[in-house]
Amino acid sequence: MDFENLVQVRQSDRKYKAQPVEKEKILKCLEAARLAPSACNSQPWKFVVAEDKSLLAALSDAACGTGMNKFAYQAPVIVAVVLEKMNVTAKIGSMLKHKDYSMMDVGMAVEHFCLQAADLGLGTCIMGWFNEKKVASLLGVPKTKRIPLLISLGYPDAPARQKIRKSLDEIYSLDKY
Repeated sequence: MDFENLVQVRQSDRKYKAQPVEKEKILKCLEAARLAPSACNSQPWKFVVAEDKSLLAALSDAACGTGMNKFAYQAPVIVAVVLEKMNVTAKIGSMLKHKDYSMMDVGMAVEHFCLQAADLGLGTCIMGWFNEKKVASLLGVPKTKRIPLLISLGYPDAPARQKIRKSLDEIYSLDKY
């Protein structure tokens, strides 16, 4: 699929078919994430892929505890994105410039993952609202690490929606703010 079509097709899918996702497709999504750019090539991420049905049910409980993300129960795969330490150069740059490069880096890796999924006919939804401590406990993530995002992954079971976005004039200016 060409890039223009890909960004039109990619959406936050919240309804999934009860169909497993092939391991090869999951690995392709992870490879796309692995190749994402990061500050000073720090690559401050690790992706924990959950497919086990009982684990998925518990992760879905953690994602839905506040009434959000009920669609997680339908997802055949949930991926936890673990924030890893930046390398020294990125950490120094992040402190000097007062910018959290690691979160930007994770965002790019996650979007690479999601775009690859869309190209493979898969749907994703990036979730930031969930019980992080419960997810960490379920996945054996050390208490010293953060899990900024979860990604649901599966075959979408709803038609693509028309994107509603601000106009181009609302999101850019030329030469000055």
